[in-house]
Amino acid sequence: MASRLCAVSVDLDEIHHYFAIHGLASDGRAVHAVYDVALPRMGELAASLGVPLTLFAVGEDVLRAGAASALRALHDRGHAVENHSLGHRYDLVRLGPAEIAAQIGGGADAIARAVGTRPTGFRAPGYTVNDAVFDALEAEGVAFDSSVFPCPPYYAAKAAVMAGLRAVGRRSASVLDTPRVLLAPTGPYRPGSPWWRRGGRAFVELPVQVTPLARLPVIGTSLALAGPAGARVLARALSRAPFVNLELHGIDFLAAEDGLDALVAHQPELRRPLAARLDALAAFLEVLRAAGSGFVRLDEAARAFA
Repeated sequence: MASRLCAVSVDLDEIHHYFAIHGLASDGRAVHAVYDVALPRMGELAASLGVPLTLFAVGEDVLRAGAASALRALHDRGHAVENHSLGHRYDLVRLGPAEIAAQIGGGADAIARAVGTRPTGFRAPGYTVNDAVFDALEAEGVAFDSSVFPCPPYYAAKAAVMAGLRAVGRRSASVLDTPRVLLAPTGPYRPGSPWWRRGGRAFVELPVQVTPLARLPVIGTSLALAGPAGARVLARALSRAPFVNLELHGIDFLAAEDGLDALVAHQPELRRPLAARLDALAAFLEVLRAAGSGFVRLDEAARAFA
């Protein structure tokens, strides 16, 4: 295995979740676009770049036969399918212990039925976790979590957007994490209690990627807005990092013409042509490959850092 690693993961949040984030009622179109349109595009791009994917699926979504079949096809080609909870409850951290366990275990059960393998990793909806969530993950026996996002600009932007929606009488489904998330390590660590400190839990935390020093977000939206040239700059800033954990969303593989025109005013990445966004992603990964990074799934990264 290479001395430096990079993992590419994709959260498969279906489109109605984006309407909920922005406090909007879904227009009923493109309801299955992530699985029916974006997922095949992900598979094609991954094959062309020679990169394995880690796909975080919502359990309720894979109850649909078409979604389960599309996911199983990528699983059978060597991509990992991990747990993004049963119902993508943004308020997961506000639930009681039994409800948290049901969301985590129910998601794992649904994914196991869909692809034939029980997931060993988890990512929380909205990146929001607490000690109760980590207790449930430990009881579930996961090998890794990849939810912690210690990114001050992202935290500030999320808080501002949620406040702005409240000011105009709309309510976001999102939940703002505790600011203590900004105290968490930016690289792989074994969590303790509290969860943002190192400790002795049985699983590894693989935080979502930020840049060194300024801790700018390095996620799909960042690359889309930066374009290929900016994506190369971000990649060069991370070229010596022992691990790069690039997190994307299914919407990163969709365009307004896929039935998402109602979201264009709210999702800035949709204002960029899809081809340009995919070029930025490819440029980012090419720089890391040239710098010596090996591409792995998140379960493989977790074993490397265990």
